[in-house]
Order: sequence, then C-alpha cells, then structure tokens
Amino acid sequence: MVSSKAKTPKEYIDQLPKERQGVMRKLRALVRKNLPKGYVEVMRWGMLCYEVPLKKYPDTYNGEPLMYAALAAQKNHYGVYLCGLYSFEKIEKKFVREWKKRGVRLDMGKSCVRLKSWEECQEDLVAEVIAAVPLEEFVAHAQAAHGQG
Repeated sequence: MVSSKAKTPKEYIDQLPKERQGVMRKLRALVRKNLPKGYVEVMRWGMLCYEVPLKKYPDTYNGEPLMYAALAAQKNHYGVYLCGLYSFEKIEKKFVREWKKRGVRLDMGKSCVRLKSWEECQEDLVAEVIAAVPLEEFVAHAQAAHGQG
C-alpha cells in the first residue's frame, strides 16, 4: 500500500493486509504515546501524519500543515518519517550513532527509517526522536529556515 485513500488512521490500518496491521498499530501507538502536545494526527498524502495545525503555523512554504512525523505501510517496508531527524542535526547524529551501536541495520533516507518488521524497530530511539521537539521549537526552526523568524 503505497498511498491510501483512507479518511482516518483506523480505516488506513484496517485496509492493510492482516499480517501488516499489527506492526502499524504498534508504530502508531508508539508515536501517539510520545508525541509532544499540540501536534495532531491526520491522514495526509495517503499516510498517517503527525503535523502542526495550520492555526498554529499558517505561513508554511506550501500552504500545507508542517509535517513532524508520518507512518506508512509501503510495499516492502514500514516507513517511519521522522522530520526531527531531518531538521535537527544533533538529534539525527545521536539517533544514528545509538542505533548502529546495537548492531541492528539502519535503513534510512533523509528522515525516513525503513523497517522490514517490528523486531527491527528500536522503540526507545524512535520514541526519543518523537518526543524530542516540542511544537513551538519545531515551528521556530521552520520559520528560521524560511527566513520568517
């Protein structure tokens, strides 16, 4: 499932093959448990997105809410999109260093950690990244990056 037309996170997960629903439920619970106050969970771009509401930060570069994190069940992996990694070098370096110390292969793009299974997920490290950036700090960083601050 690359992009879903589901309207709600529950509908998204329920549309997945049964054998993939459990991992997505666990990933969703992990994000929701550690998500700082103010971010909202929505369906956007065919994924479960955790974003800054437009009422909190309307002046985004593309007019869309600022995405903080997202989850997607792709064809061959689960995508865990962690914008805190892309936006904050210090957080990214620590995350990569700590993950690799564990001897677990890290399959990562700029902000997307690709997991083949739940067993690959380093729950505490993902939780730490999710919890790391309060909404106000994320917005201030985005404003500074776009010359608004």
